[in-house]
Amino acid sequence: MAEMSVDLVAVERLLWSGRASFVSAQTTEGQIGIMPGHEPLLGQLVEGGTVTIVDTEGRRIVAAVLGGFFSVTAGSVRVLAESAEFADEVDVEAARLVLADANASEEQQAAAQARVRAVERSANT
Repeated sequence: MAEMSVDLVAVERLLWSGRASFVSAQTTEGQIGIMPGHEPLLGQLVEGGTVTIVDTEGRRIVAAVLGGFFSVTAGSVRVLAESAEFADEVDVEAARLVLADANASEEQQAAAQARVRAVERSANT
């Protein structure tokens, strides 16, 4: 099976680093899927998006991300997010409360939406 090196890094921490067979990210140009051997690419992540990594064991790692960039070479993907958290770290009820709050800022709404979406994608494995 073909594989590539993947790093998922947020400003505050390294979330995940290892070998993977697939990475999917929401970008300003749309959803993109990356497999080993992909053409070199530099992209911008959307505010309030998700990144999904399928490791070489077939496990799906899903994270909510708030902006940032990613870099792709034939053998590696580097996701550099402004902020990110794994789906299993998300407090879904708190995120839903933010979504229901008319006074929440646009950034807070985007973050909450990303968190809920990450949990939903993680549950669909």
